[in-house]
Amino acid sequence: MTTNNIESIEIVEISLETRENGHTDEVKQETTALLEAIKKRAQAEAESAGTLTRETYLNAVRQAREVIERDKLIERASEALRRNRLEYSWARIQEELERNWYLLSKDIADFSDRCQNAAKAAWEAFNAPRPQD
Repeated sequence: MTTNNIESIEIVEISLETRENGHTDEVKQETTALLEAIKKRAQAEAESAGTLTRETYLNAVRQAREVIERDKLIERASEALRRNRLEYSWARIQEELERNWYLLSKDIADFSDRCQNAAKAAWEAFNAPRPQD
């Protein structure tokens, strides 16, 4: 409709006067058709908005689920990495402990040998014959 058409529209009220003027059936039919068209259009718009809203909601829910699942995978990977690091660290600590134990036991054995040699040398020096003056 153009502006000219809008200006020429005559608004007819449905009332007893309308019926008396003979416009009742035609006006009722046109008004009913108009209201039905508006109703159908409103329903279509509401359904369309509902569909868009539902689709938007479902997409948001799917995206949230994907993010959570991705976070869970990352968390599991991080946990596995931490476990592997912990296991690796524990293995390195065990290796260091074994190496240090070996070195300590070797040092103790060497010290023991030296003490025995020193004791033997002291005993021999103590029991060595002395010149008699």
